[in-house]
Amino acid sequence: MFALAKNELYRLFLSPLAWIILALSQLILAYLFLSHIDYFIQVQGRLSAIPGAPGVTQSIAIPLFSNAATLLLLISPLITMRLIAEERRNESLPLLLSAPLSIVDIVLGKYLATYAFFLLLLLLISLMPLSLAVASPLDYRLLAAAILGLSLLLASFTAIGLYLSSLTKQPAIAAMTTFASLFLLWIIDWAGTNADSSGLFSWLSLLRHYQRLLQGEVHSSDIAYYLIIVATFLILTIRRLDSERLN
Repeated sequence: MFALAKNELYRLFLSPLAWIILALSQLILAYLFLSHIDYFIQVQGRLSAIPGAPGVTQSIAIPLFSNAATLLLLISPLITMRLIAEERRNESLPLLLSAPLSIVDIVLGKYLATYAFFLLLLLLISLMPLSLAVASPLDYRLLAAAILGLSLLLASFTAIGLYLSSLTKQPAIAAMTTFASLFLLWIIDWAGTNADSSGLFSWLSLLRHYQRLLQGEVHSSDIAYYLIIVATFLILTIRRLDSERLN
């Protein structure tokens, strides 16, 4: 499993797409980060006169993580679309399935490799607000909750993208269906705001659970939600490939 994950991660970095995504995401987020700093400097004088006013972490770091989540929702399908769809398109999937590896090892290997890439991206994002510690005190608990939230969100993105990539042999179709599914889960609570079942829609929303973590509220129910999402889509992927191996 780990050997496959290492090989998948190596293949990912051989692709120019991975480097382009790393560069563009850092460029966009760095611009937004500097914009938040500039705005905070402009309003700092007025905030200092307000008791309990938001500090550096709430005014700069948290908006950055909110922006990062939206950006990663857009780019994660581009990374996950090739995981299995490209294997099927290149007709190398039967060879992979016939290897002396269990389906669980194959799925977890591909999942861990992709998630490791996103964790690297998360590390680069986290270094931006952490750099503020040189000149200003930070709320490390709030920052840790935001990092935890984004890591769980990325774990869910990866699992959903991996499953949808296993359903087709066209990476472009996998990317589109992944984005559509993630976007639906992102805004699903908006559609149910006035409905009797709005509680269910709120619970299904990726955004609603993430927002609570951005506010520093770490609840076991939110963590369990993301773990359920990851486990569900990994199991679905395993069952999908297992049925294909049997056929």
